[in-house]
Amino acid sequence: MADKFETLEQQLELFIENTRQIGIVVSDFQPQGQNVLNQKLNTMVNEMQELDKLRSQVQDVNVPLEVFDYIDQGRNPNLYTRDCLEKALTKNEQVKGKVDNLKKFKALLMVELNKVFPQEMNMYRAWKGNDRPA
Repeated sequence: MADKFETLEQQLELFIENTRQIGIVVSDFQPQGQNVLNQKLNTMVNEMQELDKLRSQVQDVNVPLEVFDYIDQGRNPNLYTRDCLEKALTKNEQVKGKVDNLKKFKALLMVELNKVFPQEMNMYRAWKGNDRPA
């Protein structure tokens, strides 16, 4: 799995470098540099074809749109994973707190119901005890 990403990464790096070089040639274009520019453009086309060939290897990869937002904002996309984990941890703590409070509430409710309705609570406990799977 990592191998296909390494191949893609290498191909993208070559493409980016060639694009950078084309930018340099074009920014200071001289007529005698036409052959170099043509060669660079042909290389760019070939690299795009290579990237297209690699497309089938990574089609099954889903990238959350938020990762692209991080990139657009100039942030490291690896921070997305960290932020997701932090959000999940925070949410987990909130839910755990709610579950703990509901358990406390249930215990308190059972005590209070036992005081007010002792017979019914004995019947409930007997029913609940018989209803449990073995």
